[in-house]
Amino acid sequence: MRLGYALSSEEHRPRDLVRWARRAEEAGFTFGMISDHYHPWTDRQGNSPFAWSILGALAEGTERMAFGTAVTCPLIRYHPALVAQMAATVGALMPGRFWLGLGTGENLNEHVYGDRWPGAVERISMFREAIQIIRALWQGDLVEYDGDYYDVSRARLYTLPDEPVPIYVAGNGPKVLEAVAELADGYVGTAPKKDLIARFDELSGPGKPKIGQVTVCWAADEAVARRTAFEIWPTAAVTGEASQELPLPRHFEELAKMATEEMVAREVICGPDPQRHAEALRKYADAGYDHVYVHQIGPDQDGMIDFYAREVLPKVGQAAVSGVAPAAAAG
Repeated sequence: MRLGYALSSEEHRPRDLVRWARRAEEAGFTFGMISDHYHPWTDRQGNSPFAWSILGALAEGTERMAFGTAVTCPLIRYHPALVAQMAATVGALMPGRFWLGLGTGENLNEHVYGDRWPGAVERISMFREAIQIIRALWQGDLVEYDGDYYDVSRARLYTLPDEPVPIYVAGNGPKVLEAVAELADGYVGTAPKKDLIARFDELSGPGKPKIGQVTVCWAADEAVARRTAFEIWPTAAVTGEASQELPLPRHFEELAKMATEEMVAREVICGPDPQRHAEALRKYADAGYDHVYVHQIGPDQDGMIDFYAREVLPKVGQAAVSGVAPAAAAG
């Protein structure tokens, strides 16, 4: 298993994200995943910089660590033709160190231009069409596309990486996988569900990378960690379709009022016990994931990075090869 580091753009300033990515690279993390939001989940989190500017800084600020988006929605806020250009440029900046994570998005970020928020079934159809457009533009030819949801008129990308950027798709349900798995080079998930991994392999072909996310709050005192997680990330206790449907941070705050510290602590690994952290990672390995990235809640990113380098990485048997994007045949 390879261990990655989450660059939580909802919580942190751009310079800090770049600095912590460099520290994570030095500590032995092999990849990073950056969230691509317009809004944070709550006002308390306090940030939401443009992820693609930070990726440019990461290309120069790191040497070996690979990076992906977690995840970009190519449906509304970004036209898929623009996503194709953004990802191709980053791929050219960090050859072999970038992959494009794509998902169907959240109303929280996609409503900002006043566009209608489509239902889940329609978004899945849009998702498939968007990936087809991105792949077509990465061929380097002049593209004309007249789709059900998107049009592309005489567009050509002139700056492309030497090798196509791998596309990893996110989906916590079988309907998304049924629609797009065959177009994907890998999978991004947030839960250790064996059935979804098996279904992805069945639809997409075995052996492609699977990246999972574990949310933690490390602190030397478990009580401090639990309180920090509850104050900054109460939405960890919010389940169901709300995360896709609510449009504003204050709506998430209102919903999170029903959460308790105990509820959040059940979803977040809190405190300094390395065995608990390692066990959370192993659950993903047992489900079929080969990469897991760790999201540390709160300001003490340095403490978490040092703790994982000292206490956790040796326990999970991380692969020795670092700084290489997960192997995939970019199709």
